[in-house]
Amino acid sequence: MTVSAIGHAVAALAAVAAGGINAVAGGGSLVSFPTLVWLGVPTVSASVTNTVALCPGYVGGTLAQRADLAGQRHRVRRLAAVAGAGGLAGAGLLLVSPEKLFDRLVPFLILGACVLLGTQDRLKRAIYGERSGIDGATVSWTGIGAIGAVSVYGGYFGAGLGIMLLAVLGLVCTDTLARLNASKQLLSAVVNWVAAAFFLVSGEVAWSLAAVMAAGSLLGGHLGGRAVGRIPAQRLRRIVIAFGIVVAAVQIARW
Repeated sequence: MTVSAIGHAVAALAAVAAGGINAVAGGGSLVSFPTLVWLGVPTVSASVTNTVALCPGYVGGTLAQRADLAGQRHRVRRLAAVAGAGGLAGAGLLLVSPEKLFDRLVPFLILGACVLLGTQDRLKRAIYGERSGIDGATVSWTGIGAIGAVSVYGGYFGAGLGIMLLAVLGLVCTDTLARLNASKQLLSAVVNWVAAAFFLVSGEVAWSLAAVMAAGSLLGGHLGGRAVGRIPAQRLRRIVIAFGIVVAAVQIARW
């Protein structure tokens, strides 16, 4: 598989967009992953490359919210260990799954992520309400199991991971939304970095594309972080959802 210089530029721009979208609204993989597939990268390799390439953006997001992690060390330490194990399991599952099976699952994974992205605000209201209590130290075994299950999904595919993690955290933890969002950001980083580390020796990473996309995602995350509050997140979500639906339809039409 050979991708032209123009293709690399397109991939880099998609990564800038994905990094920015993740910072503002979430769902950036719904742009970067389909772009790789469109450039001719096989779906499994595209998912692996996308995971590796978007890792820098998660670091920036976590550092930007580190103040809200204060007092959560015990809880986050336990959940991070579970998230890392889940991400590793999901990454392994992706590499042992037949590519035809992954091709069949991709449209539905994308549509599922679109549904989550579209109902994100309703989920927040339903789960959090006016929650303001803080309990940064504890989480139930049920919560730990739920975080592990979502992390397996994140290692396997990843689009919509942050939304899933935030929803689960809201169900199993009592805390402010800002602090739960900071926990979500850190756990997302753990899942993606562990999965990416596993993928490094998989032979599935398109390295030249991963390199330009990593730089793009870092830039996009920085720009998106600065733009939070200036760009209407709901409008951006609608654009990403529409794009995701089109991508899913095209994938199904290829069967």
